[in-house]
Amino acid sequence: MTEFNTDVKIYEFNHTMIRVKDPKVSLEFYQNILGMKLIYSEEYETDKFTHYFLAYLNAQDLATFDTKSKDERRSYTFKRPGVLELTHNWGTENDADFSYANGNKEPGRGFGHIAIHVDNTIEACKRLESFGDKIQWPKRLGQGNIKDVAIIADPDGYWIGVCDY
Repeated sequence: MTEFNTDVKIYEFNHTMIRVKDPKVSLEFYQNILGMKLIYSEEYETDKFTHYFLAYLNAQDLATFDTKSKDERRSYTFKRPGVLELTHNWGTENDADFSYANGNKEPGRGFGHIAIHVDNTIEACKRLESFGDKIQWPKRLGQGNIKDVAIIADPDGYWIGVCDY
């Protein structure tokens, strides 16, 4: 077997990417409803798309985050686990008939969900319910075979598991 100068025992899962139709609506959802922080973004003028990277920050990182330079934010983004990348292809927000295959309906069934860990599933679900019709519920707490996990959907229909274990 060929040897390589890399150690897979220290690899970490960094991020996953989903495409979004309207970044304003999606950023509102992930930041103000789910409580994530936009930690880095980058526009690609030639190819007409933008990447938005969001994550949950601990108190220490949150306290110093706004003082970081753009290069420091970029480095931080790609060296930490648990990042969600939203990719927006410019112009999709202006097309009323446009939607992405989110994996949870035909055509394109296949992608399952992302998940967030919360401190208290029951209270988190009550908080989410307070947002009214801004939240879609493919599966409420207590439904289905896995009763202690709720599934909500983001504005593009991507499913998000919510649980405290």
